[in-house]
Amino acid sequence: MIGKLIVFEGVEGGGKTTQIQLLRNWLLDKCQLGKFLSKSLDLEVVVTREPGGTKVGKILRELLLNADVSGEQIQARAELLLYAADRAHHIDALIKPSLERGAIVLCDRFIDSTIAYQGYGRGLDLKLIQELNHIATGGLTSDLTFWLDIDVEIGLNRVKNRGKIDRIEQTNIEFHQRVKTGYEELAKNNSLMVRIDAHLTVEKIQEQIQEIMRKKLLEW
Repeated sequence: MIGKLIVFEGVEGGGKTTQIQLLRNWLLDKCQLGKFLSKSLDLEVVVTREPGGTKVGKILRELLLNADVSGEQIQARAELLLYAADRAHHIDALIKPSLERGAIVLCDRFIDSTIAYQGYGRGLDLKLIQELNHIATGGLTSDLTFWLDIDVEIGLNRVKNRGKIDRIEQTNIEFHQRVKTGYEELAKNNSLMVRIDAHLTVEKIQEQIQEIMRKKLLEW
């Protein structure tokens, strides 16, 4: 089986990180996979995220989400370009080499996040974002995207209950509502984006993800 890129998307507080780790553990459990596959698979599973999946990305993530820039607001176009820079380096340094080795790459956010957050959320030109995404990715797209869909207020409350919130999470609720609308629009036109109800328990969400993955692994 050649490498596959599986992306997890959604607004804040949807549980992406938890579900990625659970799926990683399941994929690496050869006994579980052997129950429905006719042959044993020795899978390499790579877990990464955007921004911040590489050493360079970690610096960009700190700047984008946590850096104290003495009260100076990062402007929307600059934010967009910083995310694109992270993505371009991430793909060339980590994602493509992993896929070429035949690994399954589980990525926390990818191109849909840029469309939803910088396009719908910030109001930047969607055509410009699509062109920039194409430049940053070299045309690479996900083989499957899980959209963990949750009510914005519920998701933000989950995030706030964890403690410190980052620059994006601090943005007003209207921004996050626009982001959610962006994901809804993206899902209408992408047959490889699967909506998962993120209001369910962690276990129920993972059961749905595993069921979809079983079908995909057999197909692939």
